[in-house]
Amino acid sequence: MSLKLADDQRFALMKFRRSVQDILQPHHDDYFLLRWLRARKWDPTAAEKMLRDSLEWRKQWDADNLSDWNPPQILKDYLPYGLSGFDKDGAPIIIIPFAGMDMYGVLHVVTQKDFIKAAIKILDHYLKLAREQSKKHGQDANQLTVVFDMEGFNLKQYLWRPAGEMVLLLIQMYEANYPEILKTCFIINAPRVFAFAFSVAKKFMNEYTLSKIQIYKADPPKWQEAIFKVVPKDQLPAYFGGTLYDPDGNPRLSSKICQGGKVPKDMYVNNTDKSNEDYTTVIVRKGGKLEFDIDTSEVGCILSWEFRSEDHDIKFGILKKDTANGTRTEVIPLRRVASHQSDEVGVLTCETPATYSIVFDNSYSLLRNKKVHYAVRVLPPAEQQKVTVKA
Repeated sequence: MSLKLADDQRFALMKFRRSVQDILQPHHDDYFLLRWLRARKWDPTAAEKMLRDSLEWRKQWDADNLSDWNPPQILKDYLPYGLSGFDKDGAPIIIIPFAGMDMYGVLHVVTQKDFIKAAIKILDHYLKLAREQSKKHGQDANQLTVVFDMEGFNLKQYLWRPAGEMVLLLIQMYEANYPEILKTCFIINAPRVFAFAFSVAKKFMNEYTLSKIQIYKADPPKWQEAIFKVVPKDQLPAYFGGTLYDPDGNPRLSSKICQGGKVPKDMYVNNTDKSNEDYTTVIVRKGGKLEFDIDTSEVGCILSWEFRSEDHDIKFGILKKDTANGTRTEVIPLRRVASHQSDEVGVLTCETPATYSIVFDNSYSLLRNKKVHYAVRVLPPAEQQKVTVKA
């Protein structure tokens, strides 16, 4: 096969291939090995470590047998994704209507572990399809073209810690175990709030992944022009400007692309909220308030909070102290929050080191004490954050 490599690159490939000979599988050809080498900037030793770590990870997740695993039904019904066709080079086109992802609802029904197993199964399935396509169309078909539709994207659910962690876990898993499989990624209809979410997520992506991402706001003529340079119209749903419809005329092609949707609350098994062990529990007395200080010491660190109350609402707000004169300024205005109905979550980026006062105020209630479970954390700047898998 003609790989068009410089002499030093060819030497690095030979050295890498020899060092991992004991773990290679039949489909691990030179193109496969080159992904790991490029991901480690042509360092054979670093590429070997990355590949061995990844194969060990696959054993831990039993990844090679997940094709026979039957995911929970809710993941089949509510994970928004699907194959619409193939691009001009024959590579699979994956459509993800991301706003249909009810991460809050799904994680109240399934575990993080099952969610990740489903992601591995999906990725491996499409990579196998890409390999098959490359046998017919060449190596340009051996990657994935992805369209993320962010229309209707809601940031709030990703401020809920388990949901935000899940997204970062998936990115970390992808970067460590699926190097250079992305041919191009179109993120379309991105609202303004998406910029904040992406500013956090991109800290976990490598340069190659970021170089393949094109982001467009809600301007169909612009993103359609970019997409149709690589995707034939007869391989894209009509909703995005293509010619594909469902038999019933649905332009979203829902027969092939799951649209996701809101998970009914009666399906919740509440597995995420069973325990309050990560929370501090307090009683805010009737007519009183609870107030405590949090110090942030690093520029760019993130103050995050989650809380829930039992049976009744509570007032909540955050004040920033001026160390020079002792005055305090509201940064999160004090207001009544229906945290007895759903978890209240939020984040605040700390531009400068400061002291913040967290306030739970029950002064308006003269009859009832309020029981509150809360967690307030100072997270390091985004590039330092790491998360771990929960079973």
